[in-house]
Amino acid sequence: MEQSAQPRPWLAAYGREISADLPSLPHPSLAHLVAETCKAQAGRCAFTCVMPNGMNGSLSFAEIDTLSDDFAAYLRHHCKLARGARVAVQVPNGLAYPVVAFGVFKAGCVLVNTNPLYTPSEMVHQFRDSGAEVLVICDIFAAKLAEVIPQTSIRHVVLAGVPEFFPRIPELILRAVQRYWLRALPRVPALKIPVLRLRAALTIGRAAPRVTDWQALHPDDLALLQYTGGTTGVAKGTMLSHRNILANLEQVKAMGGRHMTAQDCVLTALPLYHIFAFTANLMTFFVLGARNILVPSPRPVQNIQRALENYPVTWMTGVNTLFNGLMNEEWFAAYPPKTLKAAIAGGAALHSAVAERWEAMTGTRLAEGYGLTETAPLVTFNPLDQPVRRGSVGVPVPGTDIALVDEQAEPVAPGTPGELIVKGPQVMRGYWKRPEETEKSLQNGWFFTGDIAVMDAGGYLTIVDRKKDMVLVSGFNVYPNEVEDCLAQLDCVLEAAVIGIPDPRTGEAVRAYVVQNPESPVPVTPEAVLAHCRKHLAGYKLPKSVIIRAELPKSPIGKILRKDLKAEMRAEFGQGG
Repeated sequence: MEQSAQPRPWLAAYGREISADLPSLPHPSLAHLVAETCKAQAGRCAFTCVMPNGMNGSLSFAEIDTLSDDFAAYLRHHCKLARGARVAVQVPNGLAYPVVAFGVFKAGCVLVNTNPLYTPSEMVHQFRDSGAEVLVICDIFAAKLAEVIPQTSIRHVVLAGVPEFFPRIPELILRAVQRYWLRALPRVPALKIPVLRLRAALTIGRAAPRVTDWQALHPDDLALLQYTGGTTGVAKGTMLSHRNILANLEQVKAMGGRHMTAQDCVLTALPLYHIFAFTANLMTFFVLGARNILVPSPRPVQNIQRALENYPVTWMTGVNTLFNGLMNEEWFAAYPPKTLKAAIAGGAALHSAVAERWEAMTGTRLAEGYGLTETAPLVTFNPLDQPVRRGSVGVPVPGTDIALVDEQAEPVAPGTPGELIVKGPQVMRGYWKRPEETEKSLQNGWFFTGDIAVMDAGGYLTIVDRKKDMVLVSGFNVYPNEVEDCLAQLDCVLEAAVIGIPDPRTGEAVRAYVVQNPESPVPVTPEAVLAHCRKHLAGYKLPKSVIIRAELPKSPIGKILRKDLKAEMRAEFGQGG
């Protein structure tokens, strides 16, 4: 497609609050954004990390500025990194993360976000593929280093603790609990490269000259290598430029409008190494001058209790399973947060039953959006000043074009499902060192998402499902999201996942995996599930089999992993790969 083949009916949904034109970028790079924001907001609290026991630590914008300057100097002068070098950061939510990430940007380097829960083989793949030269890793995962480091080009390792930058006594208490009670602090293995604590690295950087050549960074310079499985399942680095992130920040702020201010307090339970929380929580509320409440781990969900009870949270982000889990906690149901303005759902399909229950319980809106790693991430969002469109992920954000196309990349008829393709300043530069993958996904400036969507007359999108997850039953398309949404309406069902299984008569058939809701006195049974589905779904959409599970496989952000269930299914049916 050379240009948008559809009109832009979504512009009407912008109303008076949202400008159709994306403003020019106020900063040339993320380093500029960080430095200028820190100086403008110097005396305000930027980040507070809250542990499940209520112990906490905070850093102001001025402290973030100084510490990130120190880390930038450590990278450039001590580690001898060139501009554009890759730095892998493998830490959970905590005060160390913004210090290190912002220091990477000020060093003119590229941030490689890495899941702290990765296995050694996953770490090796990502570090070798990215060519990372420095690794910042949480000290509780240090035992993995002996196996990983010799297989990579990493030359320096920095260890960061979860209670980093806490007041001295709480920090000592938490480290003692980790070391002696939880036995969660392993001995650091002997390596042939330097291994320093973060505070030691900052001390070295503090004594070095300040790094200033970040001022020459260009919006099109690479800022992040954000790894994603994409459509192939092989982890590959999404190249996100400073422009990609900066443009998406302007798009987020445009959609948030007057509802987002410097007085806000955002709860960040989703991991910052994931692009959703990185942009929507870390960067958006930082540039606003707001306060970020960091939760190192939202599992179990009770870990969030102290953060919600002790701080005036006005915004939070989450996935369907997080919101569902919170509402099943007695403390949350009894005392939902009174200061909350709204919550933002993304990362996975939001079930309508969960959204309705959330809004009834909290009295606030649960606004759904849609995005991908490759789009930094936001593509669409529900305007906050418009009526709720249940099940819709909203309208394209300013500066974004979308189209729905068929297998030949031709536009589909209005109201017909088609693959969603996206064009805009937030769309990635491509996949790192994978020109063939890039060529498949980026065509004439359009990014082919692999998601199937439908647009209504007002320009509101509904994501039907992943193209690869669609189940073909006797030639009819069955979208797992629709069946899962139906299952979520059953009180006895806590969570559900749907995949396709081989069937000699229909080609494929629907299989449902369900988890018992512990709060329901009614047991979940295959018979109850099928009886409910028959009332709401056409015959070909009905599950042929229902599997009851104690739990479902999930990603670090709580997204249910259908791919893991598919892998089990392939083994069950003797299918390869």
